[in-house]
Amino acid sequence: MMRNSLFVVGVFTLALGVAPACATKKFVRTSVGEVNDKVGTMGKSLEETQERVRTAEGRIVEVDSKAAAAADSASKANAAAAAAASKAAEVGTTAERRAAGIEAETRKLIFTTVLSEDRGQFKLGKAELPEDATAAIDNMVNTLKADKKAVWVEIEGHTDNVGDAKYNESLGLLRAEAVKRYLYEKHQVPLHKINVISYGEEKPVAPNNTRDGRAQNRRVVIKVLA
Repeated sequence: MMRNSLFVVGVFTLALGVAPACATKKFVRTSVGEVNDKVGTMGKSLEETQERVRTAEGRIVEVDSKAAAAADSASKANAAAAAAASKAAEVGTTAERRAAGIEAETRKLIFTTVLSEDRGQFKLGKAELPEDATAAIDNMVNTLKADKKAVWVEIEGHTDNVGDAKYNESLGLLRAEAVKRYLYEKHQVPLHKINVISYGEEKPVAPNNTRDGRAQNRRVVIKVLA
């Protein structure tokens, strides 16, 4: 009887020892499973995040491409507009010159006044209007006022051939502009009735190989048309 009791006690003791071990293994399996689930969930979330990042990057590239295309189109549009404006200005200038030429051709030359150095006017390399020149202009205007005709004035600037041709063209224009300004400020001749042009050294009236010839070529010619 006692031997049976000892057997029962041994079995119970063994059961107590085995039971915790089984419980521990089950707990570990459960914990590992939960961790694996969490890792799986986090991995899936990471993949979804990466996919969203790739999608966003693709959209950014697309937007940048569209912005670059829009900037290029705007640049081309601006260039086209500038070219059109330049062409319009060119056409307008050409039309204005043609109109002035037609108007000049339809008018009749009344008389011509020449302001040149051989008469004590323009000096070498100078554009200032000398006193003798202003006196000649005053006489011309007084004649026009007495005649009471509607007139149109052409002013030509000329030089000798000393120096650079481009400089001479500019100098001739300055001389013609000086006469134009005097007509406007002193005698109130309307600016729209005055046309100015420079021929520089292109149209000499005397040889440039003599001092007197060069003096004659440094001149402003005023043509009055009606």
